[in-house]
Amino acid sequence: MKGLLKEFSKGIFRENPIFVIALGLCPALAVSVSLENALGMGLAATFVLVCSNFIISGIRDIVPSQIRIPCFIVVIASFVTIVELLMAAFSPQLAKQLGIFVPLIVVNCIILGRAESFASKNRILPSILDGLGMGLGFTLALSFVAVIRELFGSGEILGFAVNKAYLPATIMILPPGALLTLGMLIGLTNLIKSRSRK
Repeated sequence: MKGLLKEFSKGIFRENPIFVIALGLCPALAVSVSLENALGMGLAATFVLVCSNFIISGIRDIVPSQIRIPCFIVVIASFVTIVELLMAAFSPQLAKQLGIFVPLIVVNCIILGRAESFASKNRILPSILDGLGMGLGFTLALSFVAVIRELFGSGEILGFAVNKAYLPATIMILPPGALLTLGMLIGLTNLIKSRSRK
């Protein structure tokens, strides 16, 4: 039980995909203009991670090693298509805002990396928990970046004005604001990790 909890929690803290491993930075920078976008992208990636880890772990013994990567990509692409269609059907505005970044989940380093380094080598339950933890860590990291950018860049959170007298810093909702926010949060993560080792 302790090992399963460790597999789940590593993606949230110790091996956070964005703040520690620095994978999946392209969507983190592009879609983190608002918390709504961040949550939508995070949930989509989590769904794909959990489902693809489940299938890949289940077929790992029957897929020849020479074609494992193409097989993994087909599995991942299938779940990305499901997410894309569901998002277009039930949340077309969010699908429009996320644009090309939903289909690009297929080649997201986090998803393919977890398939290759974990799901293809482990049993189903640990693989599901690994995908869930990594997805949750990705979602939380995207959300932190988005809250800071949306709050300072537009003075709102999820469309609600925080302070009507606030004069937004427009740079925060532009690409330089994304890089600045992400850099500060990665630096803060490294500082916390270095102090916890002492």
